[in-house]
Amino acid sequence: MKKRELNRSANDFDKMLTVSPNPHIKSSETTTSLMLCVIIALAPATVWGVYQFGLRALMIILVSIVSCVASEALSSLIFKLKFSITDLSAVVTGLLLGLNLPVSVPLWMPAVGGVFAIVIVKQLFGGIGKNFLNPALCARVFLFSWAHEMTFFTAPKTALPLFSSEIDAVSTATPLASLNEGLLPSTPILDLFIGKQPGCIGEISAMLLLAGGLFLIIRKVISIRIPLAFIGTVFALTYLFPLGDQDVHFAVASVFSGALFLGAFFMATDYTTSPCTPIGQIIYGVGCGALTVLIRYFGGYPEGVSFAILIMNLFVWFIDKFTKPKPFGFVKPEKPKKAEGGEAK
Repeated sequence: MKKRELNRSANDFDKMLTVSPNPHIKSSETTTSLMLCVIIALAPATVWGVYQFGLRALMIILVSIVSCVASEALSSLIFKLKFSITDLSAVVTGLLLGLNLPVSVPLWMPAVGGVFAIVIVKQLFGGIGKNFLNPALCARVFLFSWAHEMTFFTAPKTALPLFSSEIDAVSTATPLASLNEGLLPSTPILDLFIGKQPGCIGEISAMLLLAGGLFLIIRKVISIRIPLAFIGTVFALTYLFPLGDQDVHFAVASVFSGALFLGAFFMATDYTTSPCTPIGQIIYGVGCGALTVLIRYFGGYPEGVSFAILIMNLFVWFIDKFTKPKPFGFVKPEKPKKAEGGEAK
């Protein structure tokens, strides 16, 4: 009788077990849900950019998104890859690319940039999760082939034609251009934080980008390590080694100017192109910040965020390799001792 009861209990226990292939830790999060969170987080800065620069900014963003989605759909068919436009990753790439462009660029530039980002940087390497560089940033750097268009900035509230490629407007110096010359920008710190400054469409409001970044951190989409190390390093270096006389003012203006918040929260934290280990993420963020300051101080272009992130993308494999934790119970094997005759025992 007891034996029967034991067998019955064992059978009931076996029914409770489910054997499946790895990964064994399940999560309700999907690529689509994560990308949707990024889109929601970028929405305030996007709306603010359209409000400041007009409907032409919205047109540039839409052209960039459509170009990325269409490129992913066509390249998936050509390269026989998984049809993945429903995961919204191409939408995020297009949105980030559009936000990284001046409002004055011709409309064909975000279209070309979208094709380059998806086909060359992403799909040729096998699709989502297999690219080793950030697609949106690569496309932005590629578009610097047209340097005049990429460095022509207009002041907010400047009326620009919606479709025309010929922009009849006056170029305005960005706060970073003043900082690069060792001068404090004429724009007050509060306006820099809120986003009343010339620049690319989505980079001007540190306040709204910070709010979006905190939303991603609270939702546990990203970790705070990379943004904090990135922004903290820029502040520390510009405070310790200011180009101007006012160290605190210069450091705060350097943090709130340019694409630092956009890059730190939304591009340096890309899963595929950033380290996996906690220590590696801190090293990566510090490297991004140090390179940003180095390029801003000594480069020919006053902004260094995009270039810094792409350079650090190339070191992610090495950072992960040397910062990965050791398995539990790992014992380093001893080297074989050499005998007197020189042969190893």
